[in-house]
Amino acid sequence: MVRVTNSTTPCADVVLPCLDEAAALPWVLARIPDGWRAIVVDNGSTDGSAAIARAHGATVVHEPRRGFGSACHTGLLAAEADIVCFCDCDASLDPGLLAAFVRTVAAGDADLVLGRRRPQERGAWPVHARLGNLALTRMLRRRTGLTLGDLGPLRAARREPLLALGLTDRRSGYPLQMVVRAADAGWRVEEREVPYRPRTGKSKVTGTWRGTWHTVRDMRAVLRQPPEARDLATPTRVAR
Repeated sequence: MVRVTNSTTPCADVVLPCLDEAAALPWVLARIPDGWRAIVVDNGSTDGSAAIARAHGATVVHEPRRGFGSACHTGLLAAEADIVCFCDCDASLDPGLLAAFVRTVAAGDADLVLGRRRPQERGAWPVHARLGNLALTRMLRRRTGLTLGDLGPLRAARREPLLALGLTDRRSGYPLQMVVRAADAGWRVEEREVPYRPRTGKSKVTGTWRGTWHTVRDMRAVLRQPPEARDLATPTRVAR
């Protein structure tokens, strides 16, 4: 049975990978849609993030293996809702925007909905991070045919098909591997513009040239993987 937050929006679980995001968590968790479950995956925080998340009503899961992909996948495994969302935990993106994503997936109009980030202030998206993202989207188009403007972390899809994709990357390549394998499985991927704010605190990934380079390296390795045909990963179409 599908629970709903109101007459039009089904409930969903939101996976929030977290590493020392104590300052951002209250803002993020306050914007989770009513009736949804926030799954904060603590990836080794030392600033009390886990306690703050619990105090704000989130389910906290611990993943000791460092890596963005490790945290995301642990959250996916902990999810129980039919539709699962992902969002960064640094207050750069508003998880409330995911309600529209979920409605699109639930209606069967798309299998994977991604947020295309639009910076709202100077410094919200450093130049080196933006250039790395541009290079990767171009490589993605050559590899899959998908024309996307971003590989951002705000996204929604059905849980069972996501699990069937068999995602293996546990580092920065996880978000890209999700898109690549979804494309290989014939998913309909939709992109929507979302406002992108300056993050709270220092970035662990794209805040530096070095972090951006490691991210691009991980993602290029994903793009070199051969296409995989995964019938089990094909989402079940919703009757209209």
